[in-house]
Amino acid sequence: MEQFELRGEHIALCDLLKLTGIADSGGQGKSMVAEGLVKVDGVIERRKTAKIRAGQQVSAFGQTIQVVDTQGV
Repeated sequence: MEQFELRGEHIALCDLLKLTGIADSGGQGKSMVAEGLVKVDGVIERRKTAKIRAGQQVSAFGQTIQVVDTQGV
């Protein structure tokens, strides 16, 4: 499991996929979400710009990302 340090209140799901290297681009990330290939907290997420917050887990293609707050909360 990889950790992603959130700098702010939230990040769009497609942007998170791009920044963590699961998707090569934001467009590819949006396509993956639309195809139902991405889960947030174990549930398939189809909203491309879903707001991902600290404490949530995102998984796709056997990779899991734990989103953590940079403030250590």
